[in-house]
Amino acid sequence: KQKHADQHELIHDFKALSLHGMASVWPEVLGTARLKTMDHEAVLRQLIKAEMAHREVRSMAYQMKAAKFPAHRDLAGFDFTQAHVDETQVRELHALRFTDSAHNVVLIGGPGTGKTHLAISMGIEAIRVHGKRVRFFSTVELVNALELEKAQNKAGQLAHRLMYADLV
Repeated sequence: KQKHADQHELIHDFKALSLHGMASVWPEVLGTARLKTMDHEAVLRQLIKAEMAHREVRSMAYQMKAAKFPAHRDLAGFDFTQAHVDETQVRELHALRFTDSAHNVVLIGGPGTGKTHLAISMGIEAIRVHGKRVRFFSTVELVNALELEKAQNKAGQLAHRLMYADLV
C-alpha cells in the first residue's frame, strides 16, 4: 500500500510542477522499468521524452486554436481536378519556403475557387510541420478589425500583434 501511495504522491508532484506528460506515463514507465529492469537513466530518458511529446502536442493544439481557422482543411482534401490552380505550385507553397525570405503569397480568384481551403491548409501545414505561429483572417474579417481599431483610436495595435505571427 505504501508503494501505491508513494506513486500517487509522485504523480501529484509531477502535476504540481506542470510535468503532465511525465505524470501521465509514470505508471507505464514504472511497470516497464520493473519488467525490463531498466536503469535510472533509461527511466529518466523515457519520462523526459514523454514530457517533451506532451508539450509539443499542447503547443500545437494551442497554435491551432490561436490561428482561428474557420474549419479544418488540409491539402489531402483539396480536389485539384475541380480547381483551376497549378498543383505543383500549390505543393511548393505548402513547403513554406517563402516565409524564410518574408515574401507574400496572395490567393486571388472568384468565390468557390479554393482560396480559403488552400490558405487554411497552408496555415495548418505551417503549424504542424514547421512549428510556425499562424493567424487566419478572411479579407472581410481583417478589414473590419482594422476599421474597428481605427474607430476606437487604437490604430496599429493589430499590426503590432501580427508582427509575432509567422504567417497571416
